[in-house]
Amino acid sequence: MSTLLDILVRDASRAPMQHRDEVEVSPQAGLEGDYRGTRESRQVTVVVQEAWEAALKDLGKDVPWSARRANLLVDDLNLDNTSGQTLHIGDVILRITGETTPCPRMEEACAGLQNALAPEWRGGVSCTVVEGGKIKVGDSVRLEAPVLQTA
Repeated sequence: MSTLLDILVRDASRAPMQHRDEVEVSPQAGLEGDYRGTRESRQVTVVVQEAWEAALKDLGKDVPWSARRANLLVDDLNLDNTSGQTLHIGDVILRITGETTPCPRMEEACAGLQNALAPEWRGGVSCTVVEGGKIKVGDSVRLEAPVLQTA
């Protein structure tokens, strides 16, 4: 079972990332206090610790995960090609809308980081909120594939 390791929000573009031990999540606003929460297909971004560490190993650097500027850090999941699947974090349900493509901001954080995050969706995923609630560091995380309807 995967675990929610950290929560970060920012109140404006380029603003510093702020750690939260817990946060309210809603379909209307995403993570409380995060300015991106109203974006339709990118309300919440999620990164996997092992994917982040693999990128840093390729770089031979030590960079805090907050440099990725994503909202949630989880462990022990493979998010590669998971569009349409759901993430269950505590009582909250997020639908994965796609890969969070590493942007040039990653180069500002560390030379080569943008390319190191590109393979296998290491840069994480973008999600929309399906069902809100409160999440906290330490909550269990589960990835679920969509149920296919049969005729």
